[in-house]
Amino acid sequence: MDLLANLAHGFEIAFTLQNVLYAFSGAVLGTLIGVLPGLGPVATIAMLLPSIYALDATPALIMLAGIYYGAQYGGSTTAILINVPGESSSVVTAIDGYQMARKGRAGAALAAAGLGSFFAGCVATVVIAAFAPPLITLAFEFGPAEYFSLMVLGLIGAVVLASGSLVKAIAMILLGLLLGQVNTDVISGVARYNFDIPELTDGINFVAIAMGVFGFAEIISNLGKPAEHREVFTKRVSGLWPTRQDFRDGWPAVARGTALGSVLGVLPGGGALLSSFTAYTLEKKMPGRAGEVPFGEGNIRGVAGPEAANNAGAQTSFIPMLTLGIPPNPVMALMIGAMTIKGIQPGPQVMTSNPDLFWGLIASMWVGNAMLVVLNLPLIGIWIRLLTVPYRFLFPAIMVFCCVGLYTLNNNPFDVYVGAAFALVGYLFHKLGCEAAPLLLGFILGPMMEENLRRALLISRGDWGTFVTRPLSASLLVAAALMIFIVMLPSIRKKRESVFVEEE
Repeated sequence: MDLLANLAHGFEIAFTLQNVLYAFSGAVLGTLIGVLPGLGPVATIAMLLPSIYALDATPALIMLAGIYYGAQYGGSTTAILINVPGESSSVVTAIDGYQMARKGRAGAALAAAGLGSFFAGCVATVVIAAFAPPLITLAFEFGPAEYFSLMVLGLIGAVVLASGSLVKAIAMILLGLLLGQVNTDVISGVARYNFDIPELTDGINFVAIAMGVFGFAEIISNLGKPAEHREVFTKRVSGLWPTRQDFRDGWPAVARGTALGSVLGVLPGGGALLSSFTAYTLEKKMPGRAGEVPFGEGNIRGVAGPEAANNAGAQTSFIPMLTLGIPPNPVMALMIGAMTIKGIQPGPQVMTSNPDLFWGLIASMWVGNAMLVVLNLPLIGIWIRLLTVPYRFLFPAIMVFCCVGLYTLNNNPFDVYVGAAFALVGYLFHKLGCEAAPLLLGFILGPMMEENLRRALLISRGDWGTFVTRPLSASLLVAAALMIFIVMLPSIRKKRESVFVEEE
């Protein structure tokens, strides 16, 4: 009954005219940036952070949240139409979605992505409402040792579940941890590894790294592709509604993707990217009906499953941010920054000290998902026309927009230079087949891990046994050890090596 009462209060907050308008604005903007290759929610939310000073906390976070899950909808559009994922979580959608477009079934693929995303978003919102309060109760049991062990579990989970080579994933995590050490020591207050560069005293700007390795690097790699690989199949898009057989094939994939995304989105390093990769792998392992289109050649399950998973993962990633104050992905790190700007301390006290914000944000996700499915299906024609703009005109506009966003972070060109440097690093990662997402996770969690490690050791007077004598911390470390053990089993390792052969 408390849950229903809290949700009723949340809908009362979400349905105020101001909050509905900001949810709508976030959903539209999120869809647009998802459609535009190279410009993701990380860059957009970072650029909009200065604008929230004039807003109350609730409408500000409702708008930023709408941008995040709206981008998951929009990212599938470019993935399907031009084989360029607008969002990194739409990478696997491009595998079968683009092949469907080439066969004249872009409308069915876009509709399957939109409807699957809507269902997953609604279910994930129920999961947040149901499981966030109990997790908040558990969060009060967390001390520095437990937080450190939780982050260790998240980093190991990111390595184990990342696509591609384990060695490359570990290297990316370690590089992220090293980059996170460029800052001012949290306990002594001494600047370290800044090479006497004043701008690095507070660390490398996270948005500059994210925009460089994802946005700029993606544009550079796209420019290296032949023009015909960016063809938009505008003349071949027919009906927007999937066939009856498509529904029969797609709905089990949507259900499985929703379940996977709801669970994996909670993990640090999980969220939309990991969820979509895992869902695609699962669909490839599931037996198909006789005569089904093979994966990689336009199978609708390869679109419906990952799209449901990335939306469910995007929304359940709010759970650790709201309950533990831990960002499971870069966007949630920016959301924590937005809460801090508004004077709200992220963590378990948010639900009790700011119930309007907590329940209003959750209820607004239902409102936003409904808006997105209503917006996206009728507007597919508009997105197609937008994508017909020649890439030689589109990419300079994106580059200028990103550079302006980087400059306005601190009104300092240094951040633009950092973004340009990491663009080259990101392009090198692309050529080497290294996934950049673990690097960002290590960069975000590294300083937090160090801080909690040192606090735990200070409290225990240097006794490392505190991490195994505290039951909750020990349980998290055991779970991390089990992950390592399982992934090293020969049968599991062989299956893992076969994942995403299409990408390699």
